[in-house]
Amino acid sequence: MNSPHDSSTPVLTIDGPSGSGKGTISRLVSQALGWHYLDSGALYRAVGVAAGWADLDLADPAALVRCAFDTRIGFRDDERGELRVLVNDLDATDELRTETAGAAASAIAAIPEVRAALKDRQRAFRQPPGLVADGRDMGTVIFPDAAYKVFLTASAEERAERRYKQLKDKGVSVTLDGLLREILARDARDAQRAVAPLRPAPDAVHIDTTGLGIAQVVERVLALLPPR
Repeated sequence: MNSPHDSSTPVLTIDGPSGSGKGTISRLVSQALGWHYLDSGALYRAVGVAAGWADLDLADPAALVRCAFDTRIGFRDDERGELRVLVNDLDATDELRTETAGAAASAIAAIPEVRAALKDRQRAFRQPPGLVADGRDMGTVIFPDAAYKVFLTASAEERAERRYKQLKDKGVSVTLDGLLREILARDARDAQRAVAPLRPAPDAVHIDTTGLGIAQVVERVLALLPPR
């Protein structure tokens, strides 16, 4: 008998830098396929939020590893079909989407022991009929045997503009220049970290989303899979 998350269950990994559209695309593709969805970044953001609630020092790896093991993280769809993230049984979705949570996630993701603590939790999402996993090391570290791999990119300027529009729509006060600086800094951190740096898997299909609409990108990704 196969285990529920063994290698016979197909996986599509969608990796890429912040603002490349991987979250939106992955969610829509998973819905189109009827597959499960893993937002790996939400796990790191959830640990970052929990660490903030507990007033932990982001420079204390031991405390963050304990936090990664102890934090309860859950996902559910709301009445509009949008993904909500529960951290220790509290809906923390809006807080997870802040730049502060993103910066904390990037910082703790550079700690090897935290990544190890979350590895099995991520792999447990691999359940029939299939999984769409988005993140930065899905195709290289978490699911290296995935049959389908995509690496999404977009110019830093376009990614900053997308993020600016998202945050302004939510009433968050930000500047485009500030967001561009944050994105460039995060790109550098993610690419230069010693463990699981941001890089495409050798067998990943590259898709540059600069100037493309969401539907166009979804169509390109779905075209990589066998006809349903």
